Amino acid sequence: MKTASLTGRAAVVSLALFFSFLLAWHLATRSPVVTQRMDPEYAKLMGATATQGKSAMPGPADVGEKLWEHLRRPFYDNGPNDKGVGIQLAFSIARVLTGYLLAVLVAVPIGFLIGMSPLMSKALDPFIQVLKPISPLAWMPLALYTIKDSSLSAIFVIFICSLWPTLINTAFGVASVRREWLNVAKTLEVGTIRRAFTIILPAAAPTILTGMRISIGIAWLVIVAAEMLVGGTGIGYFVWNEWNNLSITNVITAILVIGVVGMLLDLILARLARLVTFPE
Repeated sequence: MKTASLTGRAAVVSLALFFSFLLAWHLATRSPVVTQRMDPEYAKLMGATATQGKSAMPGPADVGEKLWEHLRRPFYDNGPNDKGVGIQLAFSIARVLTGYLLAVLVAVPIGFLIGMSPLMSKALDPFIQVLKPISPLAWMPLALYTIKDSSLSAIFVIFICSLWPTLINTAFGVASVRREWLNVAKTLEVGTIRRAFTIILPAAAPTILTGMRISIGIAWLVIVAAEMLVGGTGIGYFVWNEWNNLSITNVITAILVIGVVGMLLDLILARLARLVTFPE
């Protein structure tokens, strides 16, 4: 009952904050920002006129109208630089999931090895500490030079940025399994492989899923910047292309879509983490 009450009150507060933000945004964009000194052609591109006394920044109504327009026709394709937001999102999500799943396939086994073997933990730690702080986008020029394909290079960057949170959390989760459980397994002469799957994996699963949840968030952050650099297709390229077209309304719309998709990806991983978390 207390949990339901808290959830209800939190929802009310969230709605109040949301409508307060919309009101502040609406009032701010009603302020006369465009003046007579603004170039008329530039003002026209920005959706205003130099003599209107209207803000060049779109308000919530303008963004809502543009968002509805995109949602009505999400998959139209009028050429290389004019595709629906649904197509752009599909390319971005496909790249993120490909790089992310490859990173999970590599990170989890290595994390298990590090967590179960103190020798391998000390041997691999210097490499991890050197490679982990490198910005994923710093790998982009090398990837483009080596792979010579912009889409595969973006996937490689996603792979790199998704690797470390999952690997480190997996190693930590495996190393943190209770000694008593492992001692019982040794007493029962349970083999290493069977012990890893029947005792260590279930115990470390919540920590592993936490690392995977962090990784998917970072991957979704990085794909936008990567697609701005490589161009072609994707929601990041869509943002950059609309900025070059001086369509601020479309830029804000894309930002909202990016945020919603990122939230959904996080909710999926959070749900999976709850499914493997059990009270002791």
